[in-house]
Amino acid sequence: MNHEEPPPRLTHSPILAGLAPVHTLLRRLFGPVHHYFSEVLYRRFGIEPRDREQLLGQIRQAKRRFLIDSESLSMIEGVLQVSELRVRDIMIPRPQMDVVSREAALEELLPMVVSSGHSRFPVIGDDRDEVVGLLLAKDLLAYCGREAARSFDIHDLLRPAVFVPESKRLNVLLREFRASRNHMAIVVDEYGTAGGLVTIEDVLEQIVGDIEDEYDFDEGAAILKHSDTEYIAKAQTPIEDFNQMFEACLEISDFDTLGGLVTHALGHLPKRGEVVVLCGFRFEVVRADSRRVHLLNIQRLASRPETGETVPVIPDHVF
Repeated sequence: MNHEEPPPRLTHSPILAGLAPVHTLLRRLFGPVHHYFSEVLYRRFGIEPRDREQLLGQIRQAKRRFLIDSESLSMIEGVLQVSELRVRDIMIPRPQMDVVSREAALEELLPMVVSSGHSRFPVIGDDRDEVVGLLLAKDLLAYCGREAARSFDIHDLLRPAVFVPESKRLNVLLREFRASRNHMAIVVDEYGTAGGLVTIEDVLEQIVGDIEDEYDFDEGAAILKHSDTEYIAKAQTPIEDFNQMFEACLEISDFDTLGGLVTHALGHLPKRGEVVVLCGFRFEVVRADSRRVHLLNIQRLASRPETGETVPVIPDHVF
C-alpha cells in the first residue's frame, strides 16, 4: 500500500525555520489556509526558496496557476508580513485613542461608550500619557439601573492594562494575546510613555486584510482613478505622493497621510459621508470606523477654494 509522504518540516532550512512560529499560528487560526500553505510550498514546488522574495514569488506563481485564489494569496502574504511588522507600524496613535478619565461619572461614560461601539477603553489619569487601567463596556451593565448607578465608582471596575513596547513584532504579540486572552495592549515608547494602543483585531487585519473592499486597487497602488476628475484613495496614502501625482500643495506638517490631514481638518474622527475641501480638492470619507479613516473619494474642483475650507455634509448613514 502506498502511503503519501507528509510534507517536510519547516525546520529543514534557516529560511523556513524562521517562519515556524507563523506557520503554527496560521495552522491554528486558519485551518483551510494552512492546507493551501502546505500544499503550495511543499507539494507543488520541488525547489526550496533561497530567500523571502523567492518564497513570495513561488506563492504568487501558484496563484497565477490557479492553485490558490486571490484571497488565499492575500492571507498568506499577510501572515508572512506579520512576522516582519512591529507594533509601531499598526498601532492606533495616542491622539486617536478613545479614552475615559478615572474621574469620569457614569452619566459621562454611557453616551461615549454607546457612540464609540468599543468594548474596551483605556482609563487615563491626568493626561493621555498616563494609562492606569482598562474599562470593559460590559462591566457597566450592572450600573444601568437607577439604584445601582448611585454606587458607581470607576475605580472598582478598573482592570490591569497590558503594556507592550512599540518595537515588539506582531507575530510575538499575537501569540501573547492568544496565551493571555487579552484583546488590547497599551503601546509605550522607550521612556514608558503611552504612545498608542493595539488590539488583536488590528493584528488579524494584517492577515485577512479589509473584509469589505469593493475597490480593485492594483498591487502596490494607493490611488484608483475613476474619471479625469474623480479618484478613490487609501487614507494611508502619503501626502507627499499625492502632491507629486496631482501637482498639489497639501501641507505636510504634523500629518504624513491623507487620512491624518482630513481628520485634522475636520477636527474629529471622520464618519462616512463627511467632506472637507483642501487646496482645490474635495475629500469625502467613503469608509471609516471608530478609530481611523480607510478610504477617501477625491474630486478635483474647477475652482480653488481657500485651503482648509470645510463643507458641511450630513453623512448618509444617518438616514
